[in-house]
Amino acid sequence: VVGASRTPAEFRDELELVLGLRAGTFTNSAGTAYTSPPVEGAAFDLFVLASSGGVSARVAGELGLPLAANYHVGPSATLDTIAAYRAAFRPGVLDRPYVVVSADVLVAGTDAEAHRIADPFTAWVLSIRRGADGAIAYPAPGTTPTWEDLSDADRAAVQDRVDTRFVGSPETVVERLETLARVTAADEIVVTTVAHDPADRARSFELLAQHWGLAADPAVPAVAADREPALAR
Repeated sequence: VVGASRTPAEFRDELELVLGLRAGTFTNSAGTAYTSPPVEGAAFDLFVLASSGGVSARVAGELGLPLAANYHVGPSATLDTIAAYRAAFRPGVLDRPYVVVSADVLVAGTDAEAHRIADPFTAWVLSIRRGADGAIAYPAPGTTPTWEDLSDADRAAVQDRVDTRFVGSPETVVERLETLARVTAADEIVVTTVAHDPADRARSFELLAQHWGLAADPAVPAVAADREPALAR
């Protein structure tokens, strides 16, 4: 069994280690075989998360793994990330490239209501990017500075996240997500949603699922025949 105190290797080697342990074929450079009972034969899919066209995207392609492109955190680099992955792809775990694109989404009954609920997002992202202690507790609507009250520097620090968040009615958000899927040629969209009230978060998922064509019960992820790609959360 691989010990927890070992020194991490290069990224590609780490991925090959996981794949080898799952297949029960891993040996180290000295030819010693290692096993990991919890991992060997485990039924999991290994995705590589990438925010640029660098090592992560390239190695995911070289090993034939699926890629998760981090659009909701690094939107400006998403197309380069996917292009680097597809260019490097060789059949491995998968026979063809498989691309998942993340999206920050908040859905409510109307565009106005969605934007009201989404209002604290700017202050929350700013706390991540500016604060030494990381993210603040997600604020309640109406308790944070308005966009107009922020300094130019603060607006610039969060502009990309605000502009590329999908906020609105179900019709508005689904139309924008379909555009994202088309532009990126994504096989799957993975959705992240933050809101102060858990009920608003749950309602966002419910409305999105209904209007995307998914079953209302999240345990039954059926996809309507005319809805591609799949939507996950």
